[in-house]
Amino acid sequence: MVGFPPFGLGSNLPSVRLEPYMTYNFVVEMGAIIVGGFTSVTGLESEIQVEEYREGGENHYVHQFPDRVTYPRLVLSHGLTDIDVLWNWYWLATEGRIVRQSGTIMLLDNQRLPVMWWNFRNAYPVKWVGPQFDASNPTQVGVEQLELVHEGLVKPIGSQVLSAVRAGEALSQTRVAPPRRVDLGAPNR
Repeated sequence: MVGFPPFGLGSNLPSVRLEPYMTYNFVVEMGAIIVGGFTSVTGLESEIQVEEYREGGENHYVHQFPDRVTYPRLVLSHGLTDIDVLWNWYWLATEGRIVRQSGTIMLLDNQRLPVMWWNFRNAYPVKWVGPQFDASNPTQVGVEQLELVHEGLVKPIGSQVLSAVRAGEALSQTRVAPPRRVDLGAPNR
């Protein structure tokens, strides 16, 4: 019988280190248009809420059952320019004209090619924060923030496949010894 021992238990699998991607290299796309160079995006999160159930007579643990999935607001920050796309979108919402946009947050490699991405659905702005003015700092860039509520995040299959292909390419560049035979002994009869 051929088998693979668990990692770290004398296996002959190579030690492969995949370098993590740097998070400074990303773009945000909405409605098939790259919206701008953002300095930060926060809120790329998802959490499964749980409902606790205390079973009578069981004092050692509390059952936790999955409930709904929640998503915090996405917060997009970037330096102010003469292009008011984000402000205009927010202003429409303040007048009761909600325009929902789906979009994509793409992480890029050093060649500025997408390596993975997450889609958000049906977002609209609920908060705008303008620049903080400070006369004592003549090099400070004016930054605006836009907070979006949305209906969820998805890491599309295309992003997952691309990650798997890139990981496979990295693994194939290392020398892998053929698996060795592991004798697990004869079964007890």
